[in-house]
Amino acid sequence: MRALSCAERYVRALFHPCGLMLRSATLHVGRSSLMPEMPSNVPSTPNPSNIDRAMDAIELAAVAAEKGRLVQMVQAVHLEDVRAALQAHPKVVRAKLDRVVMGEDPELGLDVLLDAGVLRVVFPEVHAMVGFGDGEWRHKDVWKHTKQVVRQAVPRLEVRWASLFHDIGKVKTRSIDPNGKVHFLGHAEVGTRMFDKLERRLGMFSPDPSLRDTVRFLVLHHLRANQYDPGWTDSAVRRFARELGAHLDDLLCLARADITTKRPEKKRKGLNQIEELAGRITSLAAEDAKLPPLPSGVGDAVMKAFGIPPSRKIGEIKKLLEEAIAKGEIDERLPSEDYVAFVAKDKARFGL
Repeated sequence: MRALSCAERYVRALFHPCGLMLRSATLHVGRSSLMPEMPSNVPSTPNPSNIDRAMDAIELAAVAAEKGRLVQMVQAVHLEDVRAALQAHPKVVRAKLDRVVMGEDPELGLDVLLDAGVLRVVFPEVHAMVGFGDGEWRHKDVWKHTKQVVRQAVPRLEVRWASLFHDIGKVKTRSIDPNGKVHFLGHAEVGTRMFDKLERRLGMFSPDPSLRDTVRFLVLHHLRANQYDPGWTDSAVRRFARELGAHLDDLLCLARADITTKRPEKKRKGLNQIEELAGRITSLAAEDAKLPPLPSGVGDAVMKAFGIPPSRKIGEIKKLLEEAIAKGEIDERLPSEDYVAFVAKDKARFGL
């Protein structure tokens, strides 16, 4: 079934008992069909009533996302009023925006923020994606893609916020090669720096450092799971899981949501690839829980190679080797000779 446009959703809402018609609204034609004409006499200096209007617009977006429908016409708010609302009620604004991204229909909530003029002020980095990528540029519309990723993501706050920001770096990194192919080289890294700048400007996530750091990590690494290839060795899979650490499940969830292709076979292949990666990680983790990281006999090999008698020193060297394995400096369960060579390269590190 074709997805309803924002205007169609509103018309439908008019016949709902909760629907409200604002008679003074003048509808536009096109993307901003929900947004009435901006009054020419909007004051440039915010006052409490105008701040309330900005807060009401954000609340309307939250309710729309939660209910999956509009309950009243979207009113355009003055940019300065949105800025004033951010300064006056930062925690309340953040709580309302949490409801937008966590709603059943976050796409609608985000469109309300856009049409009310809120998105441009709060997240200009996200607003820059609107209309970025039509048929002329031979790549998908990044704004539409982003909204779909947010909707498809599991309703977990870290993953939903990361979904909103994961592609903001594309606007600054688009390039076209001589063959006409579009690239976004380094957009994850650029997007991460943009998120850092956004956070310095707003401080919106600072009260929750864990959330802030997780969202940043997911934006930076959001491409990694989709780079998986079945040809990866077990060591490569272990290294991938180790490097992602506590963020592994969130990143896999984001990777699944990031598949928005309309081609069923391509989507099925992408999802199956991620499930294969997740399955290998789980299987190897279970295997590793049963097997020690160092092979049997490595202690004897170290004693023979360096002329060390049986002593506590051998245990200390083995512990340092296990720490090196945990850091990804050397793989686990290699032949003993490989660990002897590793020790020999940096004897001082091992007290030799």
